Amino acid sequence: MDIVLSLVMLATLVLIGGAVFLWRRGGAQKQIWLMLLLAVVMVINLMIWLLPDSSGTAPVDRAAEQAR
Repeated sequence: MDIVLSLVMLATLVLIGGAVFLWRRGGAQKQIWLMLLLAVVMVINLMIWLLPDSSGTAPVDRAAEQAR
């Protein structure tokens, strides 16, 4: 599960970098905004998995415990 979360974070950084690159080169505005929107969705998904709830346990920790 750690590998998947790391890959999602790396993909988010690549999407943001690609959007900035396209913006500087005068690329298509629609693709730039879609890339940034996807990056935001991916960050929100990471936050859902990584931030602990009121009991202090993150969903990723619960998933690791259930996998054992």
